[in-house]
Order: sequence, then C-alpha cells, then structure tokens
Amino acid sequence: MLRILLTGSNGLLGQKIVYAALKRNDIQLLATSKGENRLHAKAGYQYATMDITNADEVTAIVENFKPHCIINTAAMTNVDACEKDQENCWKMNVEAVKTMTELCQRHNIHFIHLSTDFVFDGEKGNYSEEDVPNPLSHYARSKYESEKVVQQAKIDAAVLRTIIIYGVVDDKQRSNVVIWTINSLRQQKDINVISDQIRSPTLAEDLADACVQAALKRATGIYHVSGSETISILDMVNRTADFFQLDKKYIHPITTAQLNQPAKRPLLTGFNIDKAKRELNFQPHTLQQGLEIVKKQLEN
Repeated sequence: MLRILLTGSNGLLGQKIVYAALKRNDIQLLATSKGENRLHAKAGYQYATMDITNADEVTAIVENFKPHCIINTAAMTNVDACEKDQENCWKMNVEAVKTMTELCQRHNIHFIHLSTDFVFDGEKGNYSEEDVPNPLSHYARSKYESEKVVQQAKIDAAVLRTIIIYGVVDDKQRSNVVIWTINSLRQQKDINVISDQIRSPTLAEDLADACVQAALKRATGIYHVSGSETISILDMVNRTADFFQLDKKYIHPITTAQLNQPAKRPLLTGFNIDKAKRELNFQPHTLQQGLEIVKKQLEN
C-alpha cells in the first residue's frame, strides 16, 4: 500500500485527488486541510485538520502517519490577494514548502508539488519544461521560489505545473472560470471577460489523475500538466455559455490593460504536455468533454 499524505484536500484539486485515490485499492490516503472535511465522501480514507504554515502540526502529522509520498496542493492562489498580502503568500507558498521538504529529506518521503504557468512571463507560449521562468507577480515569484526549494532539497520530488483549473467541488461553493460563467449568466449578470489572455484550461480530474500517477511512479523532475487546447479566456467563457445554452449578451470583452488588476499576469501561456503524456500516461479531456463532466456533476 502506498501511503499518501495530501494537503489542501478541501480545494478543487484536493477533492479530485481524494476521489481518484478512492478508485484504487493500492493507496492509503490521509487527506488534510484547514478546518473540517468538506468532502461528501467520508469513508475509505483518513482526514486530519492541518495548517501547512504550522511547522509543529505538520511535523507531528507526518511523523505519525509516516507517508511514502506527500502531494502538496495547498497554497495561496488568489493572485491579487498575494500581491496585497505578500507576507502570508510567502508563508504558505514558500516557508511551508521548506518545512515539508525538510521532513521529506529526514524520512525519505517522495514529494509532489503543484505549481503554475504564471512562473513564465507570457512572451512565448507553448512552454516546455526546459523553458526558463520569469515571474511577473508576487504570487508567481512565490511559486517559482517554491519550485527551487523543492529542486534544491535532497529528495525524490516532482513539480507539476498546471494552468487555469476548472471543475466542481462537492458543496458546489468554490468558483473557477467555468462555474463563475455559468452562475453569472444564469443570474443574467453582466461579466467582464479578459480577451487577450491565452491559456490551456485544465479539468481538475485530469490533473488529479496525473498527481496520482506521479505518486505511484515516484516521478521526479518538472512536468507540464494542462488541457491540450490553448484558447483565450474569452473563448473559454463563450464556449461554456454555448454549451450550457446561456445568453452571451451579458459577456463583455475587456483587455488586461483595461481591467488594471493589482498583480501582473502573463498574456500567453499554454504548455507542451508531451512529457506528461509519455511518462505519466496523461490523457486530458477536451474542453467540450470537460464541460460535459461539469454538467453531470452540477446536476447531481
């Protein structure tokens, strides 16, 4: 049995990793997050409350559970909030990772860390694992620094970078581009949608499967894991509206410059995902297929 300790299990990706692990009989999972367990499924795995910024708490849980692998999905990911509250961003995204990698080194634990396309400056697009990061925001700098912490630790570790995750959490409360689009248009709310940022939307289930594969294979190195289609956020919103047969008159295109957000974003990302396909058996759904999965989950 592979013992996996998961951080951030209440988040969108965290929940999907729990469900991916539950489909297997060779994984013993300890899911952790701040506060109570928000998943509907409570059986087949253990749950513990854990604040990744509390080193004593993390140490006690790791040393008690003795995982073979830690999958770290917990992070401060609101890009503008990170720009405004840089101290807490660094605590969660860098210092907590240092704590975990030190424990991994001490106990020979495999570490899987989630990162982001935002480590790149968006000048190029179709980024490969060999491309050199150039982060534009404090959030992006914190994630790039965390990657370096992982790579410099003397441990077996994989960094999985991803792009714009979408999907449905169990209580349907957490938002992402697809859910925000559906809810806003159903309420006939006007929405400003960025027209000049190009991304590869990633279905949360696909990324969760890649995380589980990386754990089972004890993968090491950097992997780019995202959807295979590179489209604008506006196109993503329009295609979501079309799929759910919602009125697009409420969608108002806006440029990044017009939106004037606190944190700078890369304009053009997208990944070359050949390595993940080859080594992690990664087979992402198309956006159309992903929206069909979202629709079924929203109806349940």
